[in-house]
Amino acid sequence: MKDIKIYVMLLGFSVFTGATFQLAKYTVDYLSPSSAAAWRFGAAALIMVIILLTTEGIKKEILKTNLLWYIILGIVGIFGFNGLFFAGLKYTSPVNGALIMGLNPLLTTIIARIIMKEAISKKQAIGILFAFFGVLLVITHGSFEIIKNLSVSVGDCLILGGNICWALYGVLARRFIKGGTPISTTSYTMIIGAFALIIVSVFSSKPVSIQDIPMQAWGALLFMAVFTSVLGYLWWNKGMKELGSNKTAIFFNIVPVVAMIISVMGGTPITLLEMIGAVCVIIGVFLSTGVIRISFAEVTKGSTAIRNRKVKVMKR
Repeated sequence: MKDIKIYVMLLGFSVFTGATFQLAKYTVDYLSPSSAAAWRFGAAALIMVIILLTTEGIKKEILKTNLLWYIILGIVGIFGFNGLFFAGLKYTSPVNGALIMGLNPLLTTIIARIIMKEAISKKQAIGILFAFFGVLLVITHGSFEIIKNLSVSVGDCLILGGNICWALYGVLARRFIKGGTPISTTSYTMIIGAFALIIVSVFSSKPVSIQDIPMQAWGALLFMAVFTSVLGYLWWNKGMKELGSNKTAIFFNIVPVVAMIISVMGGTPITLLEMIGAVCVIIGVFLSTGVIRISFAEVTKGSTAIRNRKVKVMKR
């Protein structure tokens, strides 16, 4: 029952993040990437401080023990990931961005293997492959001509860098934070990251008149601050703490499926291959998390039995 609750949280993370690509692309039409990220996480950090003070309070011993890693995680997972993400979407399309971020479960699995020596089971490997194949179908709309014609741009490289930062954030938090809760880890890292984003925004971007920013852009920033940042980071850190890196990271592959569903709701037609891709992603997530269980011993035993039957028939 506890795992089911966390899975629901991670599904919520995927839904909110799936809407972020289009929202972020929209906001950088009116604000610089650094300003958009600063506004988003400035608001999110303020909300997290309120949540921390009204729930757990500031535990000085935990803060003192983990201060260095809170700073590192804030720079890597908040400042690094979001700064590179917003900057990348300024120079590339949401499709390219989603495709690159679809590599996150694979990157997280590799980093967790290196840093935490986490074993990769056969079912997790198959789940990752299933889900990534599904992501390819969803993002390319079933046309592999799109992949063939993709060209690597500065924006793509920036988003790849952000993707690596996000993978590191989850694994490092699980490995090095001692005694911290998802609320405290999210709060402290978000404060550090927001502070860094605000400083960069002040010194690197041209001031934008608030009157020139439409209400829709403010609404998009508020949505990303509350749902994608506050709830998203809380639920992601909770998943990392309780389920581990591999099971949590696979939920990132649901993000492009959510983006596809949002497009369909907006009137964009869906193809059969896209539907197949969505099913592959869901199967991959179920395999990796253990909702669908495959016994490789039974599969091997069954294959051996079939071969033995064939041999008996041939002898007769």
